[in-house]
Amino acid sequence: MPIELRELRDDELQALGELLVAAYTQYFPTEPLSDEQRRPWEEYRENMADVASRIEKSDQIVAELDGRLVGGVTFYRPGKLDLDTDTEDLATPPDWAGIRLLGVHPDARGLGIGRLLTEECIRRARALGASSVALHTTELMKVARAMYERMGFEREPAYDFKPIPDSDFTVVAYRLLLT
Repeated sequence: MPIELRELRDDELQALGELLVAAYTQYFPTEPLSDEQRRPWEEYRENMADVASRIEKSDQIVAELDGRLVGGVTFYRPGKLDLDTDTEDLATPPDWAGIRLLGVHPDARGLGIGRLLTEECIRRARALGASSVALHTTELMKVARAMYERMGFEREPAYDFKPIPDSDFTVVAYRLLLT
């Protein structure tokens, strides 16, 4: 059965949130953390599960296979990219579109779903006249980074940031030039 890409339905907000948490859980620390160290990870988990908070500023694109959600991504139209940071210096140019929280359920990986979702975001960005598509990822996400690089995304270090103060953990930026 083919993978269908479509807009998220209102009754699927919780299901997409749960899918994203399942997709990202492998990247969360497993060693014991102090309350201060644990707090940013818990906030991130809550943020990714809170799909409803992104609805007004973005498109929620999902992948369905055999009647079940297996992937999803948040697509920001040009001028709507939200880096989830208070740092004004990280604001991207208004003609850039953005991708955030692309996730594939662990039991559906290897089917090309991540690539299909990324291609759909690129297609939408081009149709809207965006000059670039931006995204953030981490060094932990080796498979995703390799896919983005194969698709032509290049590092954009000026938009990297550290979400956890006093840590070496860096969220790295990538950009695909469309024009």
